[in-house]
Amino acid sequence: MSDIQERLRILLDYWIEHNHEHEEEFCDWADKAASLPGEVAQQLQEAAARMADASNCLEKARQALVERKEGHKDVHG
Repeated sequence: MSDIQERLRILLDYWIEHNHEHEEEFCDWADKAASLPGEVAQQLQEAAARMADASNCLEKARQALVERKEGHKDVHG
């Protein structure tokens, strides 16, 4: 694995975990804000959902990186 690939693998792992932490925090605050007027809780829930979507994209990128690495090994032994 190249230096860029290895660094990217580390970053992707970090970003995914970090996003999950934010997603949980947004949901917790959405629950706390449920009694507030307006769209505060709804927007926090939306932010959590979008963070989950971003994490899914990052997970797909990580998987593609792993598949590329495995394919590279298969080709070159």
